[in-house]
Amino acid sequence: MAFADALLSREVQHELDNSEVRGGIRHNGNHRLRSHQVGSTPGGVPKTPPNPSAISSKSVRVILLGTAAGGGFPQWNCSCPCCSAARDDPESAQPRTQSSAAISADGVYWFLLNASPDVREQLTRLPVPRPAEGETGSAGPRAVPVEGVVVTDPEIDHSLGIVLLREGRHLALYATPATQSVLENDSHFLPVTRAFADVPVTNLSLTGAVALQNRDGRASGLSVEAFAVPAGAPRFASAPGEGHTVGLMIEEQATGRRCAFVPGCGGLDPSLLERLSAADILLFDGTFWTNREMIDLGIGDRTALDMDHLPLGEPGGSLEQLSTLPCQHKVFTHINNTNPMLLERSPERAAVNQAGITVGYDGLQIAV
Repeated sequence: MAFADALLSREVQHELDNSEVRGGIRHNGNHRLRSHQVGSTPGGVPKTPPNPSAISSKSVRVILLGTAAGGGFPQWNCSCPCCSAARDDPESAQPRTQSSAAISADGVYWFLLNASPDVREQLTRLPVPRPAEGETGSAGPRAVPVEGVVVTDPEIDHSLGIVLLREGRHLALYATPATQSVLENDSHFLPVTRAFADVPVTNLSLTGAVALQNRDGRASGLSVEAFAVPAGAPRFASAPGEGHTVGLMIEEQATGRRCAFVPGCGGLDPSLLERLSAADILLFDGTFWTNREMIDLGIGDRTALDMDHLPLGEPGGSLEQLSTLPCQHKVFTHINNTNPMLLERSPERAAVNQAGITVGYDGLQIAV
């Protein structure tokens, strides 16, 4: 019996019967992260302007800006059961933008983890002080709410936002040499952005951490280490190289608190599990529930593993393996529009909750 099925057979009805509605949005009983939210609903719609001082005693702050895989949720051209539910009854399946997160050591200076095609909308979720009407602020009438972008890979849904941030005039990028090569020579996102802005690039190696610097050159208090994960290069990459797809371990240098960001991963071995277990916050690939998900729905001809995503709900899947890790917060992100755990009251959602993991949603804030 699959791990997820075993969970369902024990307590799924309890989970479904004990759901509750807050602010007009139905929840499924998993409130472990509720105390860390600041001014957002599960759909990512701000209720009140976020207040950085609300989590000022914490050392690492993370905001999930987007939690869907490429195409968003619902996907514009899809009528699968999940997308149909999201259109017909948003309370049963909250819409999501494409996967990205922001991280800060102080709640003021933020770094993007990937830059999605939805970046313009997503930046409004950052709790960055804005000049009052009629004022210009220290940076003049135009302010840039992020200090830089750290990318895990050069996939379009993780890097197109770099081009869309070109009006910032200065955009620091942190990427592995393999990812830089694809952005430079294949997608051409770097040359296009450089036509409008200064784009200094810092190499991410697979052998050590790199300090993240604020736009003014001061230390941010954060460092990032890239590590290889099982995944192929983008289909448009002409010369794949080592490090074209990585996970990120971001550490607050003063306290050692860590956040692991792994939106794409095709497998978990003991060494990778050991690395992830050191994170206080784990944001992990939640793309597919089953290996044949796309095939069985008649909307694709490749399995999850063919696309370098370890499915959640099958024996040996990520739900089973991650449930044993000691991380304080474990969250699935980069969720494909076909994944049934997107449905608020589905048995798959109840299984994830019962395993002690959260299904991520846009606007979720976590601090440790």
